Amino acid sequence: MKTYLVGGAVRDQLLKLPVKDRDWVVVGASPDELIQKGYSQVGSDFPVFLHPQSKEEYALARTERKSAAGHKGFEVHYSKDVTLEDDLMRRDLTINAIAQSPDGDLIDPYNGLADIENKVLRHVSDAFIEDPLRVLRVARFAARFAHLGFVVAPETLALMKEISHSGELELLSAERIWREINLALKADTPAELVKTLRDCSALKIILPEVDALFGVPQPKKYHPEIDTGAHVLLCLEQAALLTDDPSIRYAVLLHDVGKGVTDPEKWPSHSGHEKLGVGLLKTITARLKVPNEYAQLAAVVCEYHTLLHRVTQLSPTSLLTLLEAVDAIRRPGRFDKFIVACEADARGRTGLEKRDYPQHRYLSLAKDAVAKVDSRAALDANPNQPPKQAIRLARLEAISTYIASSKEKRLIDTENSM
Repeated sequence: MKTYLVGGAVRDQLLKLPVKDRDWVVVGASPDELIQKGYSQVGSDFPVFLHPQSKEEYALARTERKSAAGHKGFEVHYSKDVTLEDDLMRRDLTINAIAQSPDGDLIDPYNGLADIENKVLRHVSDAFIEDPLRVLRVARFAARFAHLGFVVAPETLALMKEISHSGELELLSAERIWREINLALKADTPAELVKTLRDCSALKIILPEVDALFGVPQPKKYHPEIDTGAHVLLCLEQAALLTDDPSIRYAVLLHDVGKGVTDPEKWPSHSGHEKLGVGLLKTITARLKVPNEYAQLAAVVCEYHTLLHRVTQLSPTSLLTLLEAVDAIRRPGRFDKFIVACEADARGRTGLEKRDYPQHRYLSLAKDAVAKVDSRAALDANPNQPPKQAIRLARLEAISTYIASSKEKRLIDTENSM
């Protein structure tokens, strides 16, 4: 029985990145032998064992053979005669197919070290094409490692296109798809997820609402980049600079999906795209089983981002209505995320990436003014009004006072008039 450190732990160690999880492969052992040594078995598809002390995962060396369509359509074979090289061959990318012995020696039968040196994401073998999930995994690794200079090998991209055209992507479960998307959104360059999926024709299957944005024009006055898809990529790049929160990045990814269904006869105008987008978001949420936290933030950003851009033009009543719509007082955390997403949208425009966004401060200070309203004092001041109306009148008064003295409003209005 021999054990080897494998996969991401070896890869990240070589890339001098933090190692979060360590996985091991066991060669020359049976399930009974591991159980006798105190390992506990988990996993239903193939034997995986937890170490009795470290609780790290140890999997028996195995091979796989495609037997049916989809991600789970594999026959798994594990026995004492399966070699380390056999096990590594079934992995997706060469950089993930390097093993390390207990003595620190590296076993690299598929040239993963060379691909790390040359910064290439390359498939291990033609068996890559058997698992449709690998299209999303490669896109996720592109999002994670693009900032280091990694690119997808042309021959690997060709296999990804073949998978996209095979119909197998449609068989992936929502949970599997969402997991890869979410991990990519947490990566350093989430825009690479969209680029890579689009390059291999998978975006129109996984997120057709985003794919539809490419080639859709916008007014050059507000969007020098013109193309809506290009704008979304720029916005994701800005979001990555502003926050590492994947729920904000998800909202930014989808904030303009309504423009994909605008009547082409109205291009480059997109009046009403906000409401159109909210309807599309419901479809995406249901299809991918998006968590509520992500879905709710995305809906708020989609519907109200343009209001924040022109927030100083709003009357006190409209400004209070905006704060109520984003639930600013009860959910200050989500309110802060809403503002960051809108800032990423404002900066995601060619030549405007470093623009200031005083609307951020303006709405935050308006929210603070509303939060300071004393509900008891408001009720006492308006005894003849229903409680909710009395409090709302006091909040409107607080907002009116704030607007009249706001330096941010004067700054924004001056910029807009230039």
